[in-house]
Amino acid sequence: MEIITLGNEVLRQKALPIQDIDAQVKVLAQEMIETMHRGRGIGLAGPQVGLLQRIFVVQIDGDSPRVFINPTIIGTSPEISQYEEGCLSIPGLYADVTRPEKVTVQAWNERGRPFTLDAEGLLARVIQHEYDHLEGVLFIDRLSEPKRNRLLTLYDKKMRA
Repeated sequence: MEIITLGNEVLRQKALPIQDIDAQVKVLAQEMIETMHRGRGIGLAGPQVGLLQRIFVVQIDGDSPRVFINPTIIGTSPEISQYEEGCLSIPGLYADVTRPEKVTVQAWNERGRPFTLDAEGLLARVIQHEYDHLEGVLFIDRLSEPKRNRLLTLYDKKMRA
C-alpha cells in the first residue's frame, strides 16, 4: 500500500460506508496497520491509501492496534486542548491543533463486532484526526488561514527541494 500525499484529490473526498465486513476487509485492516507502522505513524485512514471507504486504524504507544469501521463520533467533551499534529499524507509538516480532549466513538471492528469507545488524550486526538480524513478534512484545515498558508508555502518549498 502506498500513502497518498497532499495534492491528491482523494484526500478531499468523503469516504463511503463499508457494506460488508468480510475476510477482505480484515485483510485490508491488517495491510493498513502494516502501512501505518512502515510510515511510523499512529493512525491511517482509508482515503490516505486511496480507498474512499470509512475505515481507519490507530495505535498509540502502549496500546494494541485498533480498527474502526464505519465510525461515528457520538460525543465530545467541552474541554479542549492544543497538541502538535502531523500527518502521513503531509510529511514533515506539523502544527498545533485544538480539539476536544475526549470523544465517544461507535464503530465496528475487523471481526464485524460493534463497539463504543470512550477515549481521551492522545487516543481521542488520533481518532478525531483519522475521522476527519473520512470526511475529506485535513488537520491543516483546522488552522487559521494565515497559519495554513504559511505552512503550505513551507511544504511546497520542501517538496521542490
